[in-house]
Amino acid sequence: MKVILLKDLKGTGKKGDVINVSDGYARNFLFPKGVAKEASEGNLKILSEQKTSQKIKEEKEKEAAKELAKSMEELTVTLFSKAGEGGRLFGSITSKDIAENLKKKHGIDVDKRKILLDEPIKALGMSFVEIKLHQDVVAKLKVEVKETDK
Repeated sequence: MKVILLKDLKGTGKKGDVINVSDGYARNFLFPKGVAKEASEGNLKILSEQKTSQKIKEEKEKEAAKELAKSMEELTVTLFSKAGEGGRLFGSITSKDIAENLKKKHGIDVDKRKILLDEPIKALGMSFVEIKLHQDVVAKLKVEVKETDK
């Protein structure tokens, strides 16, 4: 019997897959637990429409991420910190600091975990930081660290 999975099922398939299972397995386990439904013509048509709308939604998200990446690459985030000799900072600039500054100054809300910073910035000057906005879209942001007035 062909069924459409409504949820991921370990060892069997992922949500939206059309698989062939035995009649007993489908009637006694998959249907009562709400894990699958029968792959009738109507259900297959609904599934294809859902997949199409999902693709369109993902394309829109990707385009929005590309637009945001373009605008972010033109920005320069300026952060201030105390520094000692040779431009070394007392402390460091973390992804959290960058995310807060983007939100406060530019109104762009980015999760700090999306900011790809191998190690915190510990020196004055200009740095480039990558921000993963989408699975396929990465923006480069200019981060300038200046010394605070004493």
